[in-house]
Amino acid sequence: MDALKAGPRAQRAPKQDRSRATRQRLLEAAVACLAEHGWAGSTVSVVAERAGVSRGAAQHHFRTREDLFTAAVEYVAEERSTALRALFPEGAADRRAVVTALVDLYTGPLFRAALHLWVAASNEEQLRPRVTELEARVGRETHRIAVDLLGADESRPGVRETVQGLLDMSRGLGLANLLTDDAGRRDRVVAQWATLLDESLN
Repeated sequence: MDALKAGPRAQRAPKQDRSRATRQRLLEAAVACLAEHGWAGSTVSVVAERAGVSRGAAQHHFRTREDLFTAAVEYVAEERSTALRALFPEGAADRRAVVTALVDLYTGPLFRAALHLWVAASNEEQLRPRVTELEARVGRETHRIAVDLLGADESRPGVRETVQGLLDMSRGLGLANLLTDDAGRRDRVVAQWATLLDESLN
């Protein structure tokens, strides 16, 4: 009897695993397509093909194109936040290392994909409120992580603005990186910001 009861559950588990794996492939493919082809070139069909699934399977997981791409950028943002925390499992760390890690958040395919999503949202009424909400949520989480890792005391005047300035600067460096690989200048800026943070936060 127990074996009969366990049977359906055992069958459901692999199906759920396959469903999760398909969803993850779609999210990763969506981010890659958005980073490489922009909004106009990233249709559900293109993403489904890249993920190796049918268009019907893609639409089973994500009813609309907007659902797919906002979920994709949110998924990777969460992954990056998790990875950032994992770099410093003990919490507050060497500030130059933290600044470097935060700047790295704004380079690479995630930031490029997010940028395409922002541009699309500026022209797409349906997309704008969803992307605005997503960016606010991601921004709050990144700010919290930065405060924790820098050991910043936001009860002190100006500290919150200093941390936010670091994130804004990091985003600017990410934008510059879209056009040219300016690693040398970026390293010097990171070093200077780490020094400024030590002076401001200590």
